[in-house]
Amino acid sequence: MKKNSKCPKCDSKDIIRVNGSNRGYGAGNNIMTGIFSTINVNRYICTNCGYCEEWIDKEDISKIEKSKNPKG
Repeated sequence: MKKNSKCPKCDSKDIIRVNGSNRGYGAGNNIMTGIFSTINVNRYICTNCGYCEEWIDKEDISKIEKSKNPKG
């Protein structure tokens, strides 16, 4: 859905992106990477059938690896 703007379940092209967010007390669609650090998780939603995918921006993946790997 992210790359071709097409739902893999129903083939609809009616896709919306909901940006990840970070709000107080850890609320929002995110992954905690530290006490005060988060990575946003973006959602792509088919407005025809409701199918949803979550994606993390490529530049944030290494931050998650470092925070979740005790040897990193």
